Amino acid sequence: MNETKTQIAAAKAGVITPAMKRVADIERLSPEAVRDEVACGRMVIPANPRHARLLATGIGIAATCKVNANIGRSPERSDEAGELDKLRLCVQYGADTVMDLSVGGRLNEMRGRIIAESPLPVGTVPLYQAADAVEDVTTLAEDDFLEVIRTQAEEGVDFMTVHCGLLSTMLPLAANRMMGIVSRGGALMARWMAHHRRENPLYTRFDDILAICRAHDVTLSLGDGLRPGCLADASDEAQFAELDVLGELTLRCREADVQVMIEGPGHVPFDQIAMNVEREQRVCREAPFYVLGPVVTDIAPGYDHITSAIGATAAAYAGAALLCYVTPKEHLGLPGPEDVRAGIIAYKIAAHAADVARRRPGARDRDDAMACARFNFEWDNQFKLSLDPQRAIEYFCASNPDLTPEQRDHCSMCGAKLCAIKSSRALGGRGSGGGA
Repeated sequence: MNETKTQIAAAKAGVITPAMKRVADIERLSPEAVRDEVACGRMVIPANPRHARLLATGIGIAATCKVNANIGRSPERSDEAGELDKLRLCVQYGADTVMDLSVGGRLNEMRGRIIAESPLPVGTVPLYQAADAVEDVTTLAEDDFLEVIRTQAEEGVDFMTVHCGLLSTMLPLAANRMMGIVSRGGALMARWMAHHRRENPLYTRFDDILAICRAHDVTLSLGDGLRPGCLADASDEAQFAELDVLGELTLRCREADVQVMIEGPGHVPFDQIAMNVEREQRVCREAPFYVLGPVVTDIAPGYDHITSAIGATAAAYAGAALLCYVTPKEHLGLPGPEDVRAGIIAYKIAAHAADVARRRPGARDRDDAMACARFNFEWDNQFKLSLDPQRAIEYFCASNPDLTPEQRDHCSMCGAKLCAIKSSRALGGRGSGGGA
């Protein structure tokens, strides 16, 4: 096997790669700072050399908070063209990474198209393809799991979720939960272990997985197979037992020069979110934390992009580095294009709010520019600065059907007579610069 020198191996050797230089430019960091963050494992740059169109992205506490969007068809819904349209929406609305979670026929061909068209790092969950190829996951041999990982790495996948921290001793702990195991990958792995009465092969064969990932510079995203699926199960013994194993595997990844990040919950009450992030940073030696939400209440189906963005903001402020979006269709169905759009924008808001709160370099520049544009009634600039310009224009035109942006010289809510900004301008408001 011809091995590629991984980003972390290069960083440990003092080398600044082209990917590190690009990340440094984007993040307003020095190349040396990026190199040092990658070397110690606080930042990952998922960058499989076989992904030709990739634009390198840095994920870590020193960088701006990133957003992942999941796409992928189910056996019943969507098709290759539909998922490629979703990929284009991910790029258009500013997702930083994308995961293809497809199941069904012709998965290699579809994933190849996504990798070929995506400038974003592409992630997968190899266990899904392995299980989808058979009638029953329990018929798979250990080598079958590894073969799918190898195939996807050779195709150019940049990062992979592997559910290797869920061990057989944890299954009784999960059985005591209100909702048991809600992770698809975790449930599949649990079934395999229970049937064979053997340990998780993704754990026992972890050195083989590391060899594959090192050969192709695939970043491992250590999956949370025991993430809580409801508030009642959050922060329990099962979840933290798995996290402890992920901490052990984090060290093994770094020793093997394989980049690694850690996946996290799930459904978590708001007051437990910071504790969860801080615990991951301690147990996993500050490896980048990749969280799904967290969803902070279980009673809002159809609005879980909102309930989870609330939790995502708290997690990102506490130190999470990558937020996996949740769409309005979560718990209800496969998301369509409009759901993808809503999920990405909700999470871009969450990530940006955390960047501002953490005072990351330049994070507030766009907000200050928006404030100036609003004060000066520069509607076109307001649209350009928006996270979703099309939606802003749509709402403006619906509220002002007879006016062009140039003709609108007052704010949208109060009318010309009672416009607070017009009154403030008359009093000598500055409309430029910015506060502290």
